[in-house]
Amino acid sequence: NRLHLFGNITNGKMICNEAGKVAQKCWLEIPQHFPNTQLHQYIIMPNHMHGIIEINTSPSTKKDNSKSAFHEPTPFKSPSKTIGSIIRGYKIGVTKWFRKNMPDQYPVGQRVWQRNYWEHIIRDDRAYQNIAAYIVNNPKKWQEDKLYSKDKDS
Repeated sequence: NRLHLFGNITNGKMICNEAGKVAQKCWLEIPQHFPNTQLHQYIIMPNHMHGIIEINTSPSTKKDNSKSAFHEPTPFKSPSKTIGSIIRGYKIGVTKWFRKNMPDQYPVGQRVWQRNYWEHIIRDDRAYQNIAAYIVNNPKKWQEDKLYSKDKDS
């Protein structure tokens, strides 16, 4: 219902509440659960999030969050290494926090996330730069966002 579960935008800057901080923490922990991933730009928004995940054929040794070379998508032998399993795990982690910490509002069966997600394969540096800029600038353009909802604070 586009509720502002994760915080609010103030003066073009996202201010995460406790749930937003948990959503951010879970996002940053993705490479611990999926060593074949590397995280790039991301933003937790009041009622959704954006992020770039790079999936590699071997575990990443990079320690920083800088962009590396682009690779063609590689088929995996295990479905546990797909973008679907990564996003599913992320959503489950955040949902578990809601159910533990806000059981009256989010009992089992009550959705925290929308069904599914939007994905896009970034095929070149220009596309990467455009998407990364969109993510970084998203809070400044909150009122233009298609998911913007003024009076949906939870």
